[in-house]
Amino acid sequence: MKPFMDENFLLNNDAAKALYHHYAAAMPINDYHCHVVVREIYEDRRYDNLTQVWLSGDHYKWRAMRLDGVDERLITGDAPDEEKFMAYARTVANAVGNPLYHWTHLELQRYFAIEEPLNEVTAPAIWERANRVLRDGLTTRQMILRSNVRTLCSTDDPADDLCYHKLLREEGTFPVNVLPSFRPDQALDVRNPGFSAYLERLGQAAVAEVSDLATLKEVLAKRLAFFDEMGCRVSDHAFSYVPYAEADEAAVDGILRRALRGEALTLLEEEQYKTHMLQYLAALYHQYGMVMQLHIGPMRRVNAAMTRRLGADTGFDSIGDCCIAEPLGRFLNSVNERGMPKTILYCLNPKDNYVLGTMLGNFADGGLAGKMQFGSAWWFNDHRDGMVQQMTTLANLGMLSRFVGMLTDSRSFTSYPRFEYFRRILCNILGTWMEEGEIAPDMERLGRMVQDICYGNIERLMAR
Repeated sequence: MKPFMDENFLLNNDAAKALYHHYAAAMPINDYHCHVVVREIYEDRRYDNLTQVWLSGDHYKWRAMRLDGVDERLITGDAPDEEKFMAYARTVANAVGNPLYHWTHLELQRYFAIEEPLNEVTAPAIWERANRVLRDGLTTRQMILRSNVRTLCSTDDPADDLCYHKLLREEGTFPVNVLPSFRPDQALDVRNPGFSAYLERLGQAAVAEVSDLATLKEVLAKRLAFFDEMGCRVSDHAFSYVPYAEADEAAVDGILRRALRGEALTLLEEEQYKTHMLQYLAALYHQYGMVMQLHIGPMRRVNAAMTRRLGADTGFDSIGDCCIAEPLGRFLNSVNERGMPKTILYCLNPKDNYVLGTMLGNFADGGLAGKMQFGSAWWFNDHRDGMVQQMTTLANLGMLSRFVGMLTDSRSFTSYPRFEYFRRILCNILGTWMEEGEIAPDMERLGRMVQDICYGNIERLMAR
């Protein structure tokens, strides 16, 4: 029997161990898509206990606890923090096979030097030991630095003032690049009841009034220029499917004016508006040399009652089942006519892995290796099987060596061991292929490839 999650965890042969320990483990991290609160980095937040670190806002854990029969009071309710932690400890012990089981124990090992498995018996001692480490100064900045993070890209609305990004830059003492990402989903959500109010706030951020399509484009261009000045290198969009419905400028202007008056729009009009605005924004991303990320496939807020009670992003989303191939291909073709930006495509439904894997080759650019990317296994797929499936699909259909690798997509500052998890899985895939004679036994060349996937490729893709 192998030891529990030791130094060779997930590494099943000598080649995999060599690739991980000699090439992957020490590589820095570029977390190019996450949801951390930048204010907490600037203020160097201190935590009273492990519940504040782990269970505040983490819908992955909330969802698992609900599946384990934990009462909502112990998840998002008013129960004391220690009771919530004890409830989570019981859930972790029952979550064998779930990535939370591995992530939780990696975080205990890497940040708190705790090797014992977490369960209802060990939980009281682990609670005391971890809280003592937190009180001794394991702050947000220390978590980031200890994880060897070099660049961190938060997720930011175009209306945000990025004040904490500015303050970090002016302070000049934190040796990590904390950069904004441009996430204009609210500006595209034209049938949202709060759309008009949002455009008013967006206009205020740009010191302009949004009254028609021309002024909206001017405002978004102005905000993107500001984000660029603040170091932004990536944008991000999320859709259940990528819309594609062409309409001329005048028609889209009419749709927007009606939305500003609060009139009801059809689904076709929504798709026409979104298509037009996405094409416009993609051209801007190309102009600035930014990376465009498209996250495709979630079914949002499925449990309406709990969403009304707790709000969005509280653990009631799932994988959607829309047909994405044709609209995605037509949209990317329309963008390519205007100038294709560097692009990362993610799918939530693994049935679409081969759609994305084959879509990349349609728009690859001989001037830049890896310009079109099949993004890392996302959300419900960022477990071992999902990562293996995503990477082997990419290898089968494209260029795994050009892959930009892992990201956290997390709100938690202790999520960085997910990079270690990914790197171990990557090295085990490649090491197994080498051991079985499927690839040449050139450890130095394969080691460089591992380092590129871990860090080098994303650095080059984000470069100006």
